[in-house]
Amino acid sequence: MTNKLPPRTDLALEAADTGDHKLPEGVFCEEKKEGAVLRTVVRIETQGAAERLGRPRGYYLTLEGPFEERETLTEQLASALAGLLPDGPALVVGLGNRSITPDLLGPETAKGILATRHLPPELLREIGMEGVRPVCALAPGVMGETGFEVAELTASLLRGGEFASVIAVDALAARSMTRLGRTIQLSDSGISPGSGVLNSRAALSRETLGVPVFAVGIPTVVDAAALCEEGEEPREPLMATPRDIDRIIGQGAAILAEGINRALQPTLGPDELSALLS
Repeated sequence: MTNKLPPRTDLALEAADTGDHKLPEGVFCEEKKEGAVLRTVVRIETQGAAERLGRPRGYYLTLEGPFEERETLTEQLASALAGLLPDGPALVVGLGNRSITPDLLGPETAKGILATRHLPPELLREIGMEGVRPVCALAPGVMGETGFEVAELTASLLRGGEFASVIAVDALAARSMTRLGRTIQLSDSGISPGSGVLNSRAALSRETLGVPVFAVGIPTVVDAAALCEEGEEPREPLMATPRDIDRIIGQGAAILAEGINRALQPTLGPDELSALLS
């Protein structure tokens, strides 16, 4: 008899769930319900805990609630991310393959980011926007399209030392179907592009890029092994996605883009951001 491996997940709160209501040593977790949204913070504080959970040490925030609660989710994401970001210009990278619907989250989010680096300082002064942070956004595609590792492209943009941080957005995998379309994860530990669709590439992290990397994602697929309660598990890795994945991507990308914009540009109100993006 062989021991079954647990279904894979990119969510720290699922990885920390041992099934016996006891957290692994070196892992700390706290929950708080705010309206219809459950806010869970997981901190992985030791290397031993990181190895056991299969993810880097760091801070992981999970927001769980229906995406119809857009304002609450957006505000909580913006507040949490703003508290982590250093001052200075930021680069937002939307990871994913535009040809695969469950992997569209990153590119769709990047489309909604307010890019400001190209705006002349004199113009910003003239329109009363001196406090706007320089921001760039891109969706670099995947290696099969470009021939480049996303980590290579991102590193090349950082060599001039202009950017103080990177925000990477990607689709994630979960163990539970109930978390699709109602879960957001933010972490300060970086990300491996493509991990959510079993095509993990070189990591984007402080260690590889030299600046803080904040990862934001939404689970869009579930490991099929989690669905096989009876019978034989799939022989090959398989991921399942819901029929309303288009809705999940559309609503999720809008929430992430707005939350990131608010975190990056705290001097601009929601109406000003909407006007500048229209």
